[in-house]
Amino acid sequence: MSKLYFTYSAMNAGKSAILLQAAHNYRERGMQVMLWTSVHHAAEPSDTLGEIESRIGLRAPAHIYRPDTAVFAAIAARQADGPLDAVFLDEAQFLTADQVLDLARVVDDLGLPVLCYGLRTDFRGALFPGSAQLLALADHLREVRTVCHCGRKATMNLRRDASGTAIAEGEQVAVEKSDYVSLCRKHFREALAG
Repeated sequence: MSKLYFTYSAMNAGKSAILLQAAHNYRERGMQVMLWTSVHHAAEPSDTLGEIESRIGLRAPAHIYRPDTAVFAAIAARQADGPLDAVFLDEAQFLTADQVLDLARVVDDLGLPVLCYGLRTDFRGALFPGSAQLLALADHLREVRTVCHCGRKATMNLRRDASGTAIAEGEQVAVEKSDYVSLCRKHFREALAG
C-alpha cells in the first residue's frame, strides 16, 4: 500500500543524502523513480531541471517545482509514459498546501509512494506552509536528528548575517543570502536574545 512520507529535521541533518540513498535503492532493484526539488535549486530561474545535492557530495538531477507547478498532473503524465514506482521530493518545506494535497492524491489515486524530505520550521521557529500540510496529511512521519554544539538534539534553524549575528526578522526564504546553523531550542533562544 502506497503512503505519503515526510522526513523532516533541522538543517544539516542529512535529509538530501537519505533521499538520494533511498532513490538509489529503488533504482538498484530496477525500479523507476521521479525526483523533484524546489526552484531554489535551479541553475537558472527558467530551468525545468535542477539538482538534489547533499553536503557529503551525493547528487542527482531532479525536476523543479515552483509554487504554481501542478505536481499531480506532472506525475500522472510521467506515469502514463511508462513505469513509475516512487516519487521523491527534496526541500518539501517549499511546497504549497495545495501541492501537498496533490501529493496525497498521487498516493491515493495513482497508487505511488511519495517520499518528502524537508525542514519543519524556518529561522523564526515557525512552520513552513508545505511542512505544516505534510505534518497534517502524511501517513508516516520521521525525524532525522542532528546535534547542537552543546550535544543536545538540534531542532531550530538560526539565520545569521555576515558577521555571525542572529537574524530574527525578514523573508521566510533566503536560500543563498544567509548563513544558517542548527541549534537546540535553548541555544536558539539565547542567540536571538543577543
